[in-house]
Amino acid sequence: MVRTAGDLDLVEQFLNTLDERTFSRHGEQHVAADELTSPGALATWLTAHELATADAPLRAGDLDTALALRAALRDAAGGAGPGAPLPDGVRLRLVADPAGGLRLAADSGVPGLDVLVETVAAHVAGGGWSRLKLCAAADCRWAFHDTSRSGGGRWCSMEVCGNRHKTRTYRRRRAD
Repeated sequence: MVRTAGDLDLVEQFLNTLDERTFSRHGEQHVAADELTSPGALATWLTAHELATADAPLRAGDLDTALALRAALRDAAGGAGPGAPLPDGVRLRLVADPAGGLRLAADSGVPGLDVLVETVAAHVAGGGWSRLKLCAAADCRWAFHDTSRSGGGRWCSMEVCGNRHKTRTYRRRRAD
């Protein structure tokens, strides 16, 4: 079974295949990592998240498309500029929906990526995209789905990044 569009948490998980966190916590240095280092790794991730079947072969160009899509979505979630263009070859079009309406359909040529693009498009159109954010901590940048009532969340975790920010601010005030 392959997923259909709609789950913004799935897009969050895709964005977090790139872990840029470099902070130290409880004496342990976090090491940044990238899960998508080969077409095989991409195929494994897509299959594990029910976006493609194991028999869907991927090429190096498919990995390039996935990485470009991830970079564009991370830029958009992080509020970088007016918006990030879709990678070359990724197209959106209107198609008839089974209920008689219209819906946006993606065509990336990469098994599994279309669901991610369609999910983002649906949330942009519905106003929910603004709830997917990158942590405001410069040494974190973890993607998170802000489920707070006001939608004003800034930290992926108040216990970690929010606390580190508040502690630094407190210490600066005390030093002055």
